[in-house]
Amino acid sequence: MSEWTWEYDGYDPAAERLRESLCTLGNGYFATRGAVPECRAGLVHYPATYAAGVYNRLESTVAGHQVVNEDLVNLPNWLLLRFRIRSADGSAGPWFTPDVRQPFDHRHTLDLRRATLTRTFWFRDGEAGVVKVEQVRLVHMADPHLAALRTVFTTEGWSGEIEVESVLDGDVTNSNVHRYRSLSRNHLAHVRTGTAGDDTTWLQCRTSASHVGVGMAARTVAMGQPPTSSDLRPSRRRAAHRLVIPIAPRRAAAVEKTVALHTSRDVAISDPLGAALDRVSAAPGFSALLDSHVAAWARLWRRADVQVPGEAGRVLRLHLFHVLQTLSPHTTELDVGVPARGLHGEAYRGHVFWDELFVLPYLNLHFPEVSRALLNYRHRRLPQACRAAHAAGRAGAMYPWQSGSDGREETQQLHLNPRSGRWLPDNSRLQHHVGSAIAYNVWQYCEASGDTEYLHTKGAEMLLQIARFWADTAEFAADLGRYRIRGVVGPDEYHDSYPDAARPGLDDNAYTNVTAAWVLTRALDLVRRLPVWRRQELFERIELDSGELPKWEEISRRLLVPFHRGVISQFDGYGDLAELDWDSYRARYDSIRRLDRILEAEGDTVNRYQASKQADVLMLGYLFSPAELRDLFHRLGYDMDDEIWRRTVDYYLKRTSHGSTLSGLVHAWVLARVRQAEAWAYCQESLKADVADLQGGTTGEGIHLGAMAGTLDLVQRGLTGLETREDALRLDPVPLPALSAYGFSLRYRGHWGVSVGLQSGQLRIGVPDSEESPIRVILPDRAVTVVPGETCTLLLPEN
Repeated sequence: MSEWTWEYDGYDPAAERLRESLCTLGNGYFATRGAVPECRAGLVHYPATYAAGVYNRLESTVAGHQVVNEDLVNLPNWLLLRFRIRSADGSAGPWFTPDVRQPFDHRHTLDLRRATLTRTFWFRDGEAGVVKVEQVRLVHMADPHLAALRTVFTTEGWSGEIEVESVLDGDVTNSNVHRYRSLSRNHLAHVRTGTAGDDTTWLQCRTSASHVGVGMAARTVAMGQPPTSSDLRPSRRRAAHRLVIPIAPRRAAAVEKTVALHTSRDVAISDPLGAALDRVSAAPGFSALLDSHVAAWARLWRRADVQVPGEAGRVLRLHLFHVLQTLSPHTTELDVGVPARGLHGEAYRGHVFWDELFVLPYLNLHFPEVSRALLNYRHRRLPQACRAAHAAGRAGAMYPWQSGSDGREETQQLHLNPRSGRWLPDNSRLQHHVGSAIAYNVWQYCEASGDTEYLHTKGAEMLLQIARFWADTAEFAADLGRYRIRGVVGPDEYHDSYPDAARPGLDDNAYTNVTAAWVLTRALDLVRRLPVWRRQELFERIELDSGELPKWEEISRRLLVPFHRGVISQFDGYGDLAELDWDSYRARYDSIRRLDRILEAEGDTVNRYQASKQADVLMLGYLFSPAELRDLFHRLGYDMDDEIWRRTVDYYLKRTSHGSTLSGLVHAWVLARVRQAEAWAYCQESLKADVADLQGGTTGEGIHLGAMAGTLDLVQRGLTGLETREDALRLDPVPLPALSAYGFSLRYRGHWGVSVGLQSGQLRIGVPDSEESPIRVILPDRAVTVVPGETCTLLLPEN
């Protein structure tokens, strides 16, 4: 395989779900899984198409309770195209399927540069002979409403006919995730089909509760020679177009299927079906569509590509490919957040968590307009977050742990443990630190882009309302002389209560408290920076009394951070929990990543043990540089030096099961600064998490977008120490022998295409020629200014 392709040889039903996720094609508006076109959804295959932000809510009965879940909707299947051989007497044989008629020389090739999926194989027809099939598909990046599939049939030594059926299939459900099988899954209602002209079928429907209208049109044509018959067959939930095409040696039969998709959420349309029919009728042929599609991707690669040699570079480019397919420049026109599993599957029901914390830092320096659009998703839901805080008896904004269409809390009340078969209470909605993540993203975006206008308007509204929530949530403990935040859950997620406690929640999660202090500090900084007129206008708009600010100042300096045995405690009382016999569990189970499920199935609970699912305290080392972390702790009245941090890192390394793909990423980031010899192992785990499906079947339910973007940012910011603070690029590279050479370009303030590269101990920074101001670059031992049109090469000191 080349550095730009991923290939899958042979047909392996057991690996289909994984390959379908990793071969998904998308453009930020919609995406289609890499399923074989001739098969409908079943135990092996799961063709599915998802449009960003199209959700629907259904009620289900779970463990005797009525629950409501909102899901990213599996839309009608446009991909379906099947074929069979017609014998000399005109009779038709069985439709081809790889699960019945074994193909040979079967290969899928995902071309990252061109963003196409090519499938080639041969199959043998008992009466006719051997047929070669080659299919190329794309989801158009230039026109986000189009997709296309080209199929070419070639024979060896015989002549005859191929019958092809091209279908728009509205008889689909949300069935990608097996553990959701007992939930309601039928999201599409009022399905209608029809035809337009001689070569076009259409389908329209709407989601059953959210009433999002969907219009889809497919134009299917035979290329090279006319079909001997063409029959359009609309039915109740499926629209089919059957063509019979002559085939002979050296005279291939080709079929092009072009599809248009619109929803009622689109702008500048009258109705989704009419827009889809107009668009598909005006669409050019496959070759022209491919040319414009490849050109659009070339523009994206110029802005975002990362150059890392070897296998690590190949995986990083695959990760970048999937990030750009989920969050592209087309995202700027949509009201969508960052779906944790991309547009690639139905795990987590397509919800938006805190994953933008791992995605936006990368996008900020390449596609800041996309970052701004994603922050606008949060700003539009600020009123809902304020209502949630008010309902909980708090001021400010309490953002939900899981968000979907309208910003209400979408976290399920019950979740299934597949090991025990029991439905258990889900307390993850207590992860209020998601608000701090949103505030952090606002600040980082504005620092990187220089977008003062956003910081002073929408950004300020979110930042101050989140600060207000933390200030009102913190309780003063007179016996400690400190403020405490009680009843929360941290990033770990294993621990959601104290052992045998009647109520869920933990007290003084260190990550939550420190990031809350950071939010309050940044909010106060922003208030001081604002012009007087804007400050007054903002305070009036959000009904903030300036008398609240002294309390913010006090809390930002006196929030409690618990310690035990010379290390930061994950939460108050963590050090009092029992130690787990890790060796015993590793010996008894193939994988203990989901230790919580294992213990619950044994009748135990992970709440009793010092065992974490993923980085929690160590997330502080991901968000903040060593200097920033020291300053934060000093402001809170605590000592924080390298030795305390090293002890803390060592402590939690021994007590983490890495049940999240984000865990290896954060540990790689942190260890690159404190224990480089071990960092590479965690880098490799992050790189392999999805391509090798390290979580054991989860990738088939959707890729892990935060982890993928995080690996890119590991190179961009983690290894370079890159920070965008105080109108300067700050760099503090760390040597990691396995990733000792790399390069990338970034967009910083008004500069497009600033190049950064490291090789042989030399750091190279190039600024493209423009009328913009020079860039100030600060390293630990020096500062340089690079003017537009120049390249600066710096020799780094040896460690």
